[in-house]
Amino acid sequence: MSIKVKRSQAQPISRLMGKSGDIGKLMRLSALIDQAQRHLQAHLPEAMREHIYVGGFRDGRLTLISGQAQWLTWLRYEQDRLLSLIHQLPGFEGVTGFTFKVRPVRTIQPPLRNTRSLSRSAGNTLSQCAEDTDHPALKRALERLASHAPDEASHED
Repeated sequence: MSIKVKRSQAQPISRLMGKSGDIGKLMRLSALIDQAQRHLQAHLPEAMREHIYVGGFRDGRLTLISGQAQWLTWLRYEQDRLLSLIHQLPGFEGVTGFTFKVRPVRTIQPPLRNTRSLSRSAGNTLSQCAEDTDHPALKRALERLASHAPDEASHED
């Protein structure tokens, strides 16, 4: 038994990103969904904005997702108003309705920034090392590191 491998040639990125390319279509759909998300959030009550997400657009229906059913219940009662809001956006004139889904929604949290502090004495030591070195790149690097220490006028250590 043998497995036949389908061989395809690499395509230029311009073809993939172009009007007829799959990635181009995906990028345009992503931009439309992002536009709908921003437009809806601007017109939703403030308490709801962080709970409602546009999940997709298929067959004339816009999918709205929330982690809690209570928000979608409110949206069901407001479908006519939401539909007229969506029709204001170019590219969404053909939306005929909504699909509501309750799904766990995990918002993207940026990673916590790892900040470090440098004591004044460590900064002084680095400055002294920079003064004593002849290598220009090392000297600049040591001076740049030393600049992160508090100034002499500051009373930290």
